[in-house]
Amino acid sequence: MPDISTIRVDDLTDAQVQELVAKGKEAGLTEPELLQAAQQRGLPRTEVEKLRIRLEQLKLTGDGPGRTTTRRSERETRKQSDLVEISDGMLSQDGDLTRPTSDKPIFGSKLFSAVDRKLTFEPNLNLATPQNYILGPGDMLYIDIYGLSEQSYEAIVSPEGNLMLDNVGPVSVSGLTIEDATRRIKNRLGNYYPGMGGSNPNTFAQVSLGDIRTIKVHLVGEVRMPGTFTLSAFSSVYNALYAAGGPSDNGTLRNIKLVRNNRTLATIDIYEFLMEGSANLNAQLQDQDVILVEPFIARVEVAGEVKRPGIFEIRDGESLESVMKYAGGFTDNAFADRVSVTRNTSKERAVSDIYQDQFSFFTVKGGDRYQVGEILNRYSNRVQIKGAVFREGNYALSEGLTLSQLIQRAEGLRGEAYLPRATVLRTNDDLSTEVFQVNLAELQAGRGNDILLQREDIVRISSIYDLTEEFYVKITGEVRNPGIFPYSRNMTVEDLIVSAGGLKEAASVSDVEVARRIQDANARDISEIIATTINPDLSPSSDPIILSPFDNVIIRRKTNFMLEKMVRIEGQVNAPGEFAVRNAEEKISDVIRRAGGLSEFAYPKGATLIRRTEFYQTESEKIRKQRNYEELLARLANESKDPSESQAMLLQRVGKSIQQQQPSLLNRDEDITVQTKIDALSGIADRKADLAPIKIRETEAIAIDLETILQNPGSKHDLILEEGDIISIPKQLQTVRLRGDIIYPTTVRYESGRSMSFYINRAGGFDNRAKRRRTYVVYANGEVARTKSFLGIRSYPIVEPGAEVIVPTKGPRIPFRPGEVISITTGLATLALLFSQINFNGQ
Repeated sequence: MPDISTIRVDDLTDAQVQELVAKGKEAGLTEPELLQAAQQRGLPRTEVEKLRIRLEQLKLTGDGPGRTTTRRSERETRKQSDLVEISDGMLSQDGDLTRPTSDKPIFGSKLFSAVDRKLTFEPNLNLATPQNYILGPGDMLYIDIYGLSEQSYEAIVSPEGNLMLDNVGPVSVSGLTIEDATRRIKNRLGNYYPGMGGSNPNTFAQVSLGDIRTIKVHLVGEVRMPGTFTLSAFSSVYNALYAAGGPSDNGTLRNIKLVRNNRTLATIDIYEFLMEGSANLNAQLQDQDVILVEPFIARVEVAGEVKRPGIFEIRDGESLESVMKYAGGFTDNAFADRVSVTRNTSKERAVSDIYQDQFSFFTVKGGDRYQVGEILNRYSNRVQIKGAVFREGNYALSEGLTLSQLIQRAEGLRGEAYLPRATVLRTNDDLSTEVFQVNLAELQAGRGNDILLQREDIVRISSIYDLTEEFYVKITGEVRNPGIFPYSRNMTVEDLIVSAGGLKEAASVSDVEVARRIQDANARDISEIIATTINPDLSPSSDPIILSPFDNVIIRRKTNFMLEKMVRIEGQVNAPGEFAVRNAEEKISDVIRRAGGLSEFAYPKGATLIRRTEFYQTESEKIRKQRNYEELLARLANESKDPSESQAMLLQRVGKSIQQQQPSLLNRDEDITVQTKIDALSGIADRKADLAPIKIRETEAIAIDLETILQNPGSKHDLILEEGDIISIPKQLQTVRLRGDIIYPTTVRYESGRSMSFYINRAGGFDNRAKRRRTYVVYANGEVARTKSFLGIRSYPIVEPGAEVIVPTKGPRIPFRPGEVISITTGLATLALLFSQINFNGQ
């Protein structure tokens, strides 16, 4: 609902003010009535005065209720608008009704004052005109003459109570009912229409009510917005209460008075409407009626297990039965036999108990607080059975119920029930507990004593698996899905391998071990190792090993079994590419021979071998297999749009294999080893403050002498290849690169027979801070040669094509501080004095 108190007249345009007045005129409100209604809705007096001045300036004064006649080209349906509808679209929508100040809900208080009010009690203006409706100034009447003569009139009752009819004159109707006014109007019209009289009239008249008048009703007392309200003449007391926001928290809902001419005409009890639907809408309001809301009579509070807990207003002499009806009655969990009441006496409070047979004649009193308790959270006839029976749960305790009978009601014992011992937990009257043990095996055999059960007994029948550790077996090694599996009696090694998905290609069927726990507590051995063999097709062996709980089956790898190893040759060979290593001793010369030898553009001196270090993150066998499976599945799916039965089965098997692979499970032992080495190197660097951080490389370049290798295959220079090796053979190189502390680092053309000094001079020579004696050369194959010095004579290394000459620097020059200069000078002076003294003494 719009908050009218937030409107600012200065912010309204002239068009908005004109629209506001036009809507007010459609609702039957004059300008003074419009201003009054705005003030009653919360518009400040200053803003009301500004609106009045704006209206005078715009000269928008319209016809009021004093007009005598109005002609319409078309009759409209009766309607009534209030200020909310008139101001729609102009006012802020952020307003809110005054919220109740009481901490506890007062029954009925939200009927008129809820924020999201939907029940408006708006009168139906389109009903047939009631014959007992009393006319007054502002009512509009439609008078239709039909028959031999036809004429229609639309007239509004003037403030003097007259209807002004064209060519007829005034007709006094104020204070008359519609029925009486109709007779008077017909008598008056009979003078002008002779056909309306006599025993056989041929002209007739019909009088109906058009737009109804508005009336002013005064709401005083304990209401949220007391004041004078302009309402429809059809409005009831409920409509007026709604306009005023209803009774306040301190107002009565049971004794609302309608006062007319200083006399109480009716008393309205809101509870009759809420409880019985009787709204007493026959008491129609009239102009200047007063609705008086007095303070509440008395209130009581009902709490606990009722459907509508809260505060209720009571009349004198009401019983607790009526109050419980207001509270909606008891909930399903209520203890309905007794209600506790806290009552105020003249000095203090007192507590009493009212029993259900007293509700009808126990008289409630203002200030009472009634507490409805909850039924006890206990059972009067319950026994429970839990554990190894087919139907666990709660059962009713019948007279003479025994343990064996309860087991029969629970559909009997399950197969894993532990028969030597069952327990019955009994709760005594003092809430202490005791346990009874029962041998179910003897009870079933008829030798044991059956126990007579009591209320709240709990029978527990354990499972044999509840009393023992869960049995399992483990398999590791060369199987497809190693891990832990449930143990079953008479399980063999072959059975466990089948459960683990079968053997891998690398599995050795002749080297299988079963590690079994030692049961002898005094034995020095940790486990018993049982060696066995299995058939490659996992068919039953003649002497199978029967597994015991917690056995660990280890499937070892075949001797010398290896996956294929791949190496790659790049550069100047006749057939570069990837090559599979033929045997464990295949060398560089062997693979180059398989690659067709060197091409005519090859530069053997620049050949390099790139090899993986132990830190290389290689794919595990499982990941490699999964990638191969995925590629196979993709190829089969592309090639087999309409697969045959065998192809469909193959697709299904490959898909299942991909699902069974677990890429996240790498070779954990290798991971731990590599990580341990990395941690050790990092620890060394951390302990040495002057040591730069150690770089962990996954690959490294190894310098090889390819010319010597090819000239002497199988020699010590001819290295054995490993998985992932890359042999890089460049083209003939023709340049030399110079780097470091030289005048102009650059790359120059190689000239045969030239020394290092020649190339350094080509780059401008050494810089001032160059470490000449530390100059070194990195050759194209990765080898390094440094400058040598003997008796002050430097011998620089030979420069070859593709080499890189690097000149280190001494670092920036650090100037002496004044304090250091003084210290050195003082030290030299002291030293000179010491020598002079030694020479003097010697003389």
